[in-house]
Amino acid sequence: MNCPRCATTLVARTVGDVEIDECASCHGMWLESEALRRLKDEADPDMVWMDFELWKHPERFEISPRAISCPKCDVPLAAIEYGDTGVTVDFCTQCRGVWLDEDELGRIIHRLSEELLDKDVSEYLRATLEEAKELVTGADSRLSEWRDLTTVLRLLQYRILSEHARFASLLAEFQAKSQF
Repeated sequence: MNCPRCATTLVARTVGDVEIDECASCHGMWLESEALRRLKDEADPDMVWMDFELWKHPERFEISPRAISCPKCDVPLAAIEYGDTGVTVDFCTQCRGVWLDEDELGRIIHRLSEELLDKDVSEYLRATLEEAKELVTGADSRLSEWRDLTTVLRLLQYRILSEHARFASLLAEFQAKSQF
């Protein structure tokens, strides 16, 4: 396959357990369908439960045509400006692959990290309930859904302790006294 930007031959490499095709010239990368989600999960395990599925929330993106073609299907790529990440990704409407320019993956991960840190206790409570529901009704395996739920519960605990310093100090005192 060739780079849709500069026509250089793409080089296959593995990031964690995700295979990508990267351009040695412009440093863009081609990701097969679902690889973007898996790459995001590799970057930060705390974000595994966060949705970054291009097709899940169509109301959150705008589609526009691109002048570059899919390196796999040779059909014109379309651009999605996804939500409030500030990142426009190029995708193939046929094979659902995604082209990311050099800094786009880093910007996506950065934005999702900010979103993770900006959530308050009530948002984590809602996410916990949603993940608990997905444990029963979700399309992913029970083990995957369980991991998502335990991650959200741990993050909820951190948020509660960071927002309620007095509660955190009381808990620390209690733990110190109970160790003797």
